[in-house]
Amino acid sequence: MSSRISINLVVFNGEKYIRHCLDSIKNLNYPHDLIELNIWDNNSTDGTKKIIKDWQLELGELAFVNSQVIENSQNIGMWAGQEKLFEISAGKYVVVLSVDVILDKNFLLEAMGVMEVSADIGALQAKVYRFDLDQLKGRNLRLGTDVIDTCGFKIFKSRRIVNIGHGEKDTGQYNTQKEIFGVEGAVPVFRKEAFASLRIKINPSGAGEIFDHDFFWYAEDLDIAWRMNLFGWKQIYAPRVLAWHDRQTTKSLSGGFTEFRKSRQQIPLNKRRLEWKNLRFTMIKNEYIINCLKDFFYIAKRELTMLAYLLIYEPAVLSEVSVVLKNIPKMLKKRNAIMRRAVAAPARMREWYE
Repeated sequence: MSSRISINLVVFNGEKYIRHCLDSIKNLNYPHDLIELNIWDNNSTDGTKKIIKDWQLELGELAFVNSQVIENSQNIGMWAGQEKLFEISAGKYVVVLSVDVILDKNFLLEAMGVMEVSADIGALQAKVYRFDLDQLKGRNLRLGTDVIDTCGFKIFKSRRIVNIGHGEKDTGQYNTQKEIFGVEGAVPVFRKEAFASLRIKINPSGAGEIFDHDFFWYAEDLDIAWRMNLFGWKQIYAPRVLAWHDRQTTKSLSGGFTEFRKSRQQIPLNKRRLEWKNLRFTMIKNEYIINCLKDFFYIAKRELTMLAYLLIYEPAVLSEVSVVLKNIPKMLKKRNAIMRRAVAAPARMREWYE
């Protein structure tokens, strides 16, 4: 018997993507009465809201019985919106969907074929390809399967975290299902029980948080992936589960230093600041001290190299140093809440560091 699934979509000014994303949901080869579609709009000011309403009217008999659209009065960020949707999700599994993603018609069928095998699988990573809007003329959804966007996260001893296969031509090198360090945030599938278990509290009287409320943008998925490992959940890469993602800021990551600088400049300054800050917060919260000491040389080398780069090319990013220092006590409280419940030993976590 098929399981009920919640597809949770958070959008902000996504008019150029939203119709393609929604059409891919409509075309899913999965019983519509078992799909709960939840949409959170972060106060879009373009045509997004109208496109969603028009799409709903056009569905007719294909309409999702379990569907709701929440129009928020302000932009609270993607992951905060996802946490709001999670609170109202009734599915056994939750698809955390970005608006610039298109799902293969068999996405849910293939995903359930993996997730239902074992109750300790907390999350699933699809094989995600790149796409460009020019490929979607006339909404025909004819997409290529040649260049990979991501097959999930891998982590190095330096604590550099990268998207597996990003920018590579797909020649079958990632056709093996396996456990990975972490699922990437564009279109992960979570077991609801696992997702709920990630909630931490630093104030006994508060509701706590799953996604870090101090992040707003960037590294929330890394933080979740790390914590999921610590809490003993498996994260599985499943190459038969397919999707497409139009990643705007890092379409070209080859070519060395010049391309690195070019890709960095495509990211708005405020987001580069958040990236630097949030990655440090993620380390403070989730890393075992003993593992940091064992890999001190690798970590220090990378941090010093990045510091030198920022001092020369992006000094404005370093304004976040004071923010990090100010918030260390708060991050340590979150760390304590996480480490009290961690079941993966330092040696187990070290198995991921390449």
